[in-house]
Amino acid sequence: MSNTILVTGATGKVGQTFINRLLADSKFNSFTVRALCHNRELPPHPRIQNIHGSIEHRDDVEKAMDGVTHVLHLATVKETPEQIMDVAVKGLFWLLEACRTSPTFKQFIMVGGDAGMGHFVYPHPLPVTETQKHSAYPGCYALSKVLEETMLEQYYIQYNLNGCCLRAPWIMEKDDFKYQLSFGEDVFGGPRWRDLVDKKLADEYVRTQTIPIMLNLEAVPVKRNFVHVDDLVSALLLAVDHPKARQQLFNICMDEPVDYGEIGKYLHETRGFPTVEIKTEYHSIWLDNTKAKFLLGWRPEYDLKKMIDSAFDYVRAEDDPRKVWYPG
Repeated sequence: MSNTILVTGATGKVGQTFINRLLADSKFNSFTVRALCHNRELPPHPRIQNIHGSIEHRDDVEKAMDGVTHVLHLATVKETPEQIMDVAVKGLFWLLEACRTSPTFKQFIMVGGDAGMGHFVYPHPLPVTETQKHSAYPGCYALSKVLEETMLEQYYIQYNLNGCCLRAPWIMEKDDFKYQLSFGEDVFGGPRWRDLVDKKLADEYVRTQTIPIMLNLEAVPVKRNFVHVDDLVSALLLAVDHPKARQQLFNICMDEPVDYGEIGKYLHETRGFPTVEIKTEYHSIWLDNTKAKFLLGWRPEYDLKKMIDSAFDYVRAEDDPRKVWYPG
C-alpha cells in the first residue's frame, strides 16, 4: 500500500534531513513526500512533490492534505508576533481538522520544543519529564510551543486522533554548535556572548577563539540541553507507524545535557582554546529522554565530545554557505 507523508517546514534543517533519510531507507519505499513550501522548495526528485502555500490558509492545507496518509509538522516561526498565531495556532488547527476528516489519514507527528518548559530561563530542581507542567518563558515563541502541544493533546481526547509529539531542545547540525560559542556577530542563537562583555574584549575573544563558560548566579557552569538533527530524525523515523508512539509525548535529546564547564575543558585540552567564565541569570535543566528509549527503542548517538568534534571539524563546501534562517 502506498503512503504519502506531508511535511510542513520541509526545507528546514530537520525537514531536509528527514526527507533525505526516509527516501534512502528501504523500509519506507512505499512512501512519497509532499512538501508544503512557503518561501523555498526542495530540489526535484521523483518521490517528492513540492506544493506552495502556507498552513495559515485553510485552502492551502486542504489542497496539501488531499490523499495524505501521514503528516510531519515542522513549520514554525520565532519571535514574530505578527505571524506566530496564524502559523502556530491557526495553521495547526487547519492541519488537525484536515487530518480528522480525511479518509486516508493514518498518523500525525509533530516536533515540539523545550521552550514550552521554560528552557534554561527557570530553575528546574528535578529532571524534566513529559508529565511536568508547561512553563513558557516570556515571548510568543515559547507560548506557541505550549499551545501546539496542548491543541494536539486535545485532539487525542476529542477525536481519538493518532498522533505523537517529539519535544526537542535546541537542534544542532553541521557547524551550529561551534557558532553558538562565538563572541562574534556570527553567533548562533543565544546568549549573544559579545553583549555580555566589553566590545573590545569581545573582539579579542573572537581573535583568540576564546570559549565562553556560561555560569549561573551561583557561579556554577550551566547544563543545557541540545539534540543533533541526526538523532532527532532517527527518533522521527522510528515513530512513523510505531504502535507505541500513539498519542504520546517524547523528550528527544542527548542522554545528558551539555555542561559548559566540560565544553571549555574539552576544547582547551583538544584544541588549545582559551576559556572565560561568563555569569548569567540562566539555570541548568536536564531533559529526561527515558520514555523515548523505553517505548521507541531509540538511542541518541551524540554525546558532548561527538557534538563538539563534529561541529569544529566540519568544513563547508563552497556551495553550502552558512545561512541561518532563524536566530536559534
